[in-house]
Amino acid sequence: MEKQHRIAHIYGYAVCLVTVITFLIAVTSFVNAIIDRGDPLHVAGFSRSGRPSLASFENYKMDVLKSPAKESAYVPDDQTLHAMYAASKAEKIQSVQHSTRRSIIVDSILIVLCIVLFSTHWMWMRKLAKAEA
Repeated sequence: MEKQHRIAHIYGYAVCLVTVITFLIAVTSFVNAIIDRGDPLHVAGFSRSGRPSLASFENYKMDVLKSPAKESAYVPDDQTLHAMYAASKAEKIQSVQHSTRRSIIVDSILIVLCIVLFSTHWMWMRKLAKAEA
């Protein structure tokens, strides 16, 4: 009978430990998503190598004009460049918002699940300890 309680204790404490670790990871990801949602243009994970900078129109224009192209390549005028910049900027903002929204939802579910699992297992462990005493 005591061996069965020992296995129950190991299982209960293992679940509690895993939920605490998962909770900490989910909270970190949740906070990062909220911060990224506040400034989507400067999200580090969405750096697009080889793509023009979206920091400002002037940076975007310089990147487009100095990109490796042949001499006979088409060079768009400022109005077209503004439209291209606005479209690229809107696409990046939309991508970051989608990603952060997904992360916030998933992390919220994980946090709630961790709280429920930890609470139920911790209360169960306390009942086992009281029953043994």
